[in-house]
Amino acid sequence: MHRDKALHSFLIEKTWQMTEEWYASIDKSKATGVYASSNPETIRTLKKQNHEFHLHFCEVFVKEESEFLKDFEPWIVMIAKDDEHLNTPVTVIMNEFFNVQRQYLGFVKEFVNFHEGEYSQDVINSWNDVIINTFNKIVTWFVEENQKYSEEKLIAQQEMINELSSPVIALNNHMGLLPLIGVIDTARAKLIVENTLEQCTEKDISHLLIDLSGVLIIDTMVAQQIFSLIETLGLIGVRSTISGIRPEIALTATQLGLSFDKVAIKSNLAQALASKDK
Repeated sequence: MHRDKALHSFLIEKTWQMTEEWYASIDKSKATGVYASSNPETIRTLKKQNHEFHLHFCEVFVKEESEFLKDFEPWIVMIAKDDEHLNTPVTVIMNEFFNVQRQYLGFVKEFVNFHEGEYSQDVINSWNDVIINTFNKIVTWFVEENQKYSEEKLIAQQEMINELSSPVIALNNHMGLLPLIGVIDTARAKLIVENTLEQCTEKDISHLLIDLSGVLIIDTMVAQQIFSLIETLGLIGVRSTISGIRPEIALTATQLGLSFDKVAIKSNLAQALASKDK
């Protein structure tokens, strides 16, 4: 009942008008995220994305639902993974979706007034219902996709942080420095082991200085991981020197029966760096 080529044509002709009116309606003094941007390129992109939305949405009045949703999917995914939208609160984006929904309801009213008496109230109600129901589906779909890409972005950022938090700095004469800082939990310790072995091989390190002076807390599992790293480095021909080891860390190691026999110990990084030239 809701499909109507005349309504579709009417709305298609209004798409740029809807985009410009929508953007003008945004209260820039309260806007956040992508809607608050003053960058001309960002604004152009935002308007283009909104206009493409209209070109897709108008098709709801001429297409079968399955075909309509299939054609809409690329737009949903594009917006959901767009960095500007990922950096915008999802509640703010949802509010703008519903602002656009009100535009459609208003333009349907305008179309009906222009064609006074030509359409029954049941038909008019079906148009309004399909607008509201379709927007609900689109918003739900967007939120699900946005959440997925937000989580993927967060995981990627965390992996980058973890990688940067255990850098092997190449020094001269095939020596390297691994300065560890902050709290090391079991997950980070595992990454440190993996990254360090890989970086030592890539950078042709034969002697690694491991500085623990910036480490705040190490539990028993982490202490085991660090000593496991030292043993594994030895298996690939890399000598290790530890500096800045705190008394509580040393105590934890000895209580676990971890041996310092195969690793040189220096009280601080300065001593470790000085000893490397001897």
